[in-house]
Amino acid sequence: MPSTFAEGKYAGEFLISEANGTRSREQVTLALGNNLEAGSVLGKITLGAGSSAAGGGNTGNGAMGAITVGANAQVGDYVLTITKAAVDAGDFQVVDPQGDVIGVGAVGAAFSGGGLSFTLADGAADFVVGDTFTITVAAGSGKYAEMDPAATDGSQVAAGVLYAPVDAASADADAVIINRHAEVSADDLIWKTGMTGGQITTATDQLATLGIIARA
Repeated sequence: MPSTFAEGKYAGEFLISEANGTRSREQVTLALGNNLEAGSVLGKITLGAGSSAAGGGNTGNGAMGAITVGANAQVGDYVLTITKAAVDAGDFQVVDPQGDVIGVGAVGAAFSGGGLSFTLADGAADFVVGDTFTITVAAGSGKYAEMDPAATDGSQVAAGVLYAPVDAASADADAVIINRHAEVSADDLIWKTGMTGGQITTATDQLATLGIIARA
Protein backbone atom coordinates (compact mmCIF):
# COMPACT_ATOMS: atom_id res chain seq x y z
CA MET A 1 0.00 0.00 0.00
CA PRO A 2 1.25 3.55 -0.67
CA SER A 3 2.52 5.49 2.33
CA THR A 4 0.44 8.33 3.75
CA PHE A 5 2.20 11.56 4.64
CA ALA A 6 0.86 14.42 6.75
CA GLU A 7 1.77 17.70 5.12
CA GLY A 8 2.87 20.42 7.52
CA LYS A 9 2.17 24.11 7.31
CA TYR A 10 4.18 26.08 4.78
CA ALA A 11 6.09 29.21 5.79
CA GLY A 12 3.74 32.17 5.72
CA GLU A 13 0.78 30.02 4.68
CA PHE A 14 -1.41 31.79 7.23
CA LEU A 15 -0.69 35.27 5.81
CA ILE A 16 -3.31 37.14 3.81
CA SER A 17 -1.39 40.41 3.62
CA GLU A 18 1.46 42.20 5.36
CA ALA A 19 3.13 45.60 5.30
CA ASN A 20 5.68 46.58 2.68
CA GLY A 21 9.21 45.29 3.02
CA THR A 22 9.82 43.54 6.33
CA ARG A 23 7.85 45.94 8.54
CA SER A 24 5.48 43.17 9.70
CA ARG A 25 8.31 40.78 10.57
CA GLU A 26 10.81 40.50 13.38
CA GLN A 27 13.69 38.11 14.02
CA VAL A 28 13.46 36.74 17.55
CA THR A 29 14.57 33.82 19.71
CA LEU A 30 12.21 30.91 20.22
CA ALA A 31 12.75 29.56 23.73
CA LEU A 32 14.00 26.08 24.52
CA GLY A 33 11.22 23.50 24.63
CA ASN A 34 9.17 24.77 21.70
CA ASN A 35 8.86 22.82 18.43
CA LEU A 36 6.22 24.72 16.49
CA GLU A 37 4.63 24.95 13.07
CA ALA A 38 4.17 28.04 10.95
CA GLY A 39 1.07 29.90 12.13
CA SER A 40 1.58 29.08 15.82
CA VAL A 41 0.51 31.94 18.07
CA LEU A 42 3.30 33.06 20.38
CA GLY A 43 3.72 34.95 23.62
CA LYS A 44 6.75 36.89 24.85
CA ILE A 45 8.53 36.08 28.11
CA THR A 46 8.58 39.47 29.82
CA LEU A 47 8.71 38.55 33.53
CA GLY A 48 11.47 36.82 35.45
CA ALA A 49 11.86 35.61 39.01
CA GLY A 50 11.30 37.57 42.22
CA SER A 51 13.93 38.18 44.90
CA SER A 52 14.03 40.17 48.11
CA ALA A 53 16.43 42.12 50.31
CA ALA A 54 15.85 43.33 53.87
CA GLY A 55 16.38 47.01 54.58
CA GLY A 56 19.85 47.72 55.96
CA GLY A 57 18.44 49.53 59.00
CA ASN A 58 15.83 46.95 59.98
CA THR A 59 15.33 46.14 63.66
CA GLY A 60 13.33 42.97 63.01
CA ASN A 61 15.15 39.95 61.62
CA GLY A 62 12.27 38.00 60.16
CA ALA A 63 12.81 36.49 56.71
CA MET A 64 10.98 36.75 53.40
CA GLY A 65 9.73 33.42 52.10
CA ALA A 66 9.65 32.27 48.49
CA ILE A 67 8.16 34.85 46.12
CA THR A 68 5.73 33.74 43.43
CA VAL A 69 5.53 36.14 40.48
CA GLY A 70 2.10 36.15 38.85
CA ALA A 71 0.76 37.34 35.53
CA ASN A 72 -0.05 40.86 36.80
CA ALA A 73 3.36 41.60 38.26
CA GLN A 74 5.53 44.49 37.07
CA VAL A 75 9.24 44.46 36.38
CA GLY A 76 11.08 46.52 38.97
CA ASP A 77 11.23 47.11 42.73
CA TYR A 78 8.30 46.73 45.11
CA VAL A 79 8.75 48.11 48.63
CA LEU A 80 7.24 46.47 51.71
CA THR A 81 7.07 48.71 54.79
CA ILE A 82 6.06 47.70 58.31
CA THR A 83 3.19 49.98 59.34
CA LYS A 84 2.22 48.46 62.71
CA ALA A 85 4.48 46.68 65.20
CA ALA A 86 3.40 43.86 67.50
CA VAL A 87 5.00 41.07 69.47
CA ASP A 88 5.64 38.15 67.09
CA ALA A 89 3.43 39.89 64.52
CA GLY A 90 2.89 43.19 62.71
CA ASP A 91 1.23 44.74 59.65
CA PHE A 92 2.76 46.01 56.42
CA GLN A 93 1.87 47.63 53.12
CA VAL A 94 3.36 46.94 49.71
CA VAL A 95 3.98 49.61 47.05
CA ASP A 96 4.58 48.66 43.41
CA PRO A 97 7.30 50.05 41.11
CA GLN A 98 4.93 52.86 40.05
CA GLY A 99 4.46 54.00 43.65
CA ASP A 100 0.93 52.62 44.05
CA VAL A 101 -0.14 50.67 47.14
CA ILE A 102 -1.13 47.18 45.98
CA GLY A 103 -2.18 45.74 49.32
CA VAL A 104 -1.67 45.34 53.04
CA GLY A 105 -0.73 42.22 54.91
CA ALA A 106 0.32 40.72 58.19
CA VAL A 107 3.61 39.21 59.33
CA GLY A 108 3.34 35.43 59.33
CA ALA A 109 0.33 35.33 56.98
CA ALA A 110 0.27 34.70 53.24
CA PHE A 111 0.10 37.87 51.13
CA SER A 112 -1.19 38.12 47.57
CA GLY A 113 -1.52 41.29 45.53
CA GLY A 114 -0.16 43.15 42.53
CA GLY A 115 0.99 39.92 40.94
CA LEU A 116 3.06 38.84 43.95
CA SER A 117 2.51 36.11 46.53
CA PHE A 118 4.73 35.54 49.58
CA THR A 119 4.85 35.18 53.37
CA LEU A 120 6.99 37.43 55.56
CA ALA A 121 7.99 35.37 58.60
CA ASP A 122 8.51 36.71 62.10
CA GLY A 123 12.00 36.47 63.60
CA ALA A 124 13.58 36.43 67.04
CA ALA A 125 13.66 40.22 66.95
CA ASP A 126 10.28 41.79 66.18
CA PHE A 127 9.84 44.22 63.32
CA VAL A 128 9.32 47.90 64.14
CA VAL A 129 7.41 50.53 62.19
CA GLY A 130 9.51 51.61 59.23
CA ASP A 131 11.36 48.34 58.67
CA THR A 132 11.41 47.53 54.97
CA PHE A 133 12.01 44.86 52.35
CA THR A 134 12.66 45.48 48.66
CA ILE A 135 11.13 42.86 46.39
CA THR A 136 12.61 42.88 42.90
CA VAL A 137 10.90 41.34 39.89
CA ALA A 138 13.46 40.73 37.17
CA ALA A 139 12.79 41.30 33.49
CA GLY A 140 12.08 38.18 31.49
CA SER A 141 14.35 36.77 28.82
CA GLY A 142 12.49 38.50 25.99
CA LYS A 143 12.34 35.17 24.17
CA TYR A 144 9.14 33.86 22.60
CA ALA A 145 7.22 30.69 23.38
CA GLU A 146 3.91 29.09 22.47
CA MET A 147 1.21 31.38 23.84
CA ASP A 148 -0.26 29.74 26.96
CA PRO A 149 -3.17 31.30 28.91
CA ALA A 150 -1.96 29.47 32.04
CA ALA A 151 1.51 31.04 31.94
CA THR A 152 2.54 33.82 34.33
CA ASP A 153 5.77 34.99 32.68
CA GLY A 154 4.17 37.20 30.04
CA SER A 155 3.73 34.45 27.45
CA GLN A 156 0.04 34.26 28.42
CA VAL A 157 -0.48 37.29 26.15
CA ALA A 158 -0.52 36.81 22.37
CA ALA A 159 2.47 38.70 20.92
CA GLY A 160 2.94 37.38 17.39
CA VAL A 161 2.63 34.51 14.94
CA LEU A 162 5.46 32.19 13.91
CA TYR A 163 6.26 32.72 10.22
CA ALA A 164 7.97 29.38 9.48
CA PRO A 165 8.40 26.07 11.36
CA VAL A 166 11.09 26.17 14.06
CA ASP A 167 12.39 23.33 16.22
CA ALA A 168 13.67 24.64 19.56
CA ALA A 169 12.98 21.39 21.39
CA SER A 170 16.57 20.97 22.57
CA ALA A 171 17.96 24.52 22.39
CA ASP A 172 16.90 28.10 21.78
CA ALA A 173 16.52 28.82 18.07
CA ASP A 174 16.30 31.83 15.80
CA ALA A 175 12.82 32.48 14.42
CA VAL A 176 10.92 34.98 12.31
CA ILE A 177 7.55 36.16 13.53
CA ILE A 178 4.75 38.39 12.32
CA ASN A 179 4.20 40.88 15.12
CA ARG A 180 2.54 43.90 13.53
CA HIS A 181 0.44 45.23 10.66
CA ALA A 182 -0.81 42.09 8.90
CA GLU A 183 -3.93 40.17 8.01
CA VAL A 184 -3.93 36.46 8.81
CA SER A 185 -6.25 33.57 8.15
CA ALA A 186 -8.02 32.64 11.39
CA ASP A 187 -8.38 29.06 10.15
CA ASP A 188 -4.61 28.72 9.71
CA LEU A 189 -3.59 29.97 13.15
CA ILE A 190 -2.39 27.24 15.51
CA TRP A 191 -3.32 27.51 19.17
CA LYS A 192 -2.00 25.62 22.17
CA THR A 193 -3.87 22.37 22.67
CA GLY A 194 -6.71 22.71 25.16
CA MET A 195 -7.39 26.43 24.73
CA THR A 196 -11.07 27.27 25.02
CA GLY A 197 -13.08 29.34 22.57
CA GLY A 198 -13.13 32.21 25.03
CA GLN A 199 -9.35 32.11 25.46
CA ILE A 200 -8.86 32.10 21.69
CA THR A 201 -11.19 35.10 21.36
CA THR A 202 -9.20 36.99 24.00
CA ALA A 203 -5.89 36.14 22.33
CA THR A 204 -7.26 37.12 18.91
CA ASP A 205 -8.17 40.51 20.37
CA GLN A 206 -4.64 40.81 21.76
CA LEU A 207 -3.23 40.19 18.27
CA ALA A 208 -5.57 42.86 16.94
CA THR A 209 -4.03 45.44 19.29
CA LEU A 210 -0.74 44.79 17.44
CA GLY A 211 -2.43 45.33 14.10
CA ILE A 212 -2.59 41.60 13.34
CA ILE A 213 -6.15 41.07 12.13
CA ALA A 214 -7.54 37.53 11.88
CA ARG A 215 -9.93 37.09 8.95
CA ALA A 216 -12.41 34.26 8.74
